[in-house]
Amino acid sequence: MYGWLWRALPGPAPVRVLLLAVLAAVVVAVLFQVVFPAVAPLVPVNDGTVDGAGAASRAPRALLAAWVP
Repeated sequence: MYGWLWRALPGPAPVRVLLLAVLAAVVVAVLFQVVFPAVAPLVPVNDGTVDGAGAASRAPRALLAAWVP
């Protein structure tokens, strides 16, 4: 893919490097402005499972004492 990009871009090597840098910046900007916000509600990053009914409540007291300050 990188070889195809290098051959497809016009101009000498310095111009190609500049075009590739601009292209990479555009891709990153589109990811941060469009793709990541659209996918964020689908990713359960903030769904915590720490509560009284979880596996931690069934753990032995000695194990819990090592985890709880």
